[in-house]
Amino acid sequence: MSWLSPFSRRLYLRIWLAVVGGVLVFAFAVGLAWRWAAEQSQQQPPTREIVITDGQGRTLVDGTGVRQRGDPSEGIRYRIEGDNGVVYEMQMSPRTRGPRPGDHGPAAWLRPPLGFIWMLALVGIAVTVGVFPIIRKLLQRLETLQRSVQRFGEGDLSARVAEQGQDEVAALARQFNAAAARIQTLVQSHKSLLANASHELRSPLTRIRMGLELMQGGQPSPAFRAEIERNITELDQLVDEILLTSRLDAGAADVGTVEPVDLVGLAVEECVRVDAELQVGAGGADDDGAATIEVPGVSKLLRRAVRNLLENARRYSQGEITLHITRDGSTAVLRVCDLGPGVPPDQRERIFEPFYRLPGASERAGGVGLGLALVRSIAARHGGSVVCEGRPDGAAGACFVLRLPTTN
Repeated sequence: MSWLSPFSRRLYLRIWLAVVGGVLVFAFAVGLAWRWAAEQSQQQPPTREIVITDGQGRTLVDGTGVRQRGDPSEGIRYRIEGDNGVVYEMQMSPRTRGPRPGDHGPAAWLRPPLGFIWMLALVGIAVTVGVFPIIRKLLQRLETLQRSVQRFGEGDLSARVAEQGQDEVAALARQFNAAAARIQTLVQSHKSLLANASHELRSPLTRIRMGLELMQGGQPSPAFRAEIERNITELDQLVDEILLTSRLDAGAADVGTVEPVDLVGLAVEECVRVDAELQVGAGGADDDGAATIEVPGVSKLLRRAVRNLLENARRYSQGEITLHITRDGSTAVLRVCDLGPGVPPDQRERIFEPFYRLPGASERAGGVGLGLALVRSIAARHGGSVVCEGRPDGAAGACFVLRLPTTN
């Protein structure tokens, strides 16, 4: 039916209608109960013990009186059955009293049962009118949330909801805002990753294409082959790191099995690859004196993080590289220090952004600009952190500090 369509489209109208209907049903039920009680009282006329005596105190009538039904305006009548079986009737005229100043008696519409009905009607109207603005205000917040969700679904990733109050609607608004912010960040990150990856992929491909054109069908020289192999390796590394970064940013669950990982043993293997010096500080040895620090994590991801830090240090260092591992309470601290040009303080946070390079850095120096960003993603995945600091001894260079929670 057309007149019911607003109620089907508006939740606040349905709630309001339910409240009004509940009040009406309550009033109707109370009315039925009152009527039933009145009928029961009429079906069982009250009885009284009545004794009539004369002026000398002699008993004239002693028996049980039953009030007879009739119009109260005609008076009250009793049927009295005496102890001797004789039946008497007693009739009393209607009660009259003289008027009092300012006392005119209740109006007819205020006397029962009309007074009771009017009372229920007024209560129902008050509840109906009072509940409507409360429900409307509540549903306005839900409508605002609905419009924001609709805008977000249509592509406006900046849509947010005002967080008002501490009730369920406010909690829902906060959860929506948090989810929307996370999705917006993820989408922007993927857009940036795609744009930068397209640029980074174009560089080695262009070099390979130019080399093939210059070769013009001739036999490639050893230097040319080495250059082609270097570019192919760079492409392979770039694709691998792009895929891994994308999966970590998306929170993929199938990146590996979490298990206790010996961080010292893993660091020894990676230090050998880049000819770095490993130092295990206090707190990094067990009861037998053997160096061991275990952290819960995915072994291949932790290996990638340590390898990226060491390769980044080797790429820019002009001297030895040291990897220092120690335990600080329930945290494993891995510090990779180099003797390179260092990182300016205002750039120490930006270097962890995907594809960001320090001013003046050349693509020919190697790397694809994702190594440090991948280290930060891996650290966050394991509940840890990574920062860039200056060398503690004040010498030129930089130190990258990776912190990871240990198993005990």
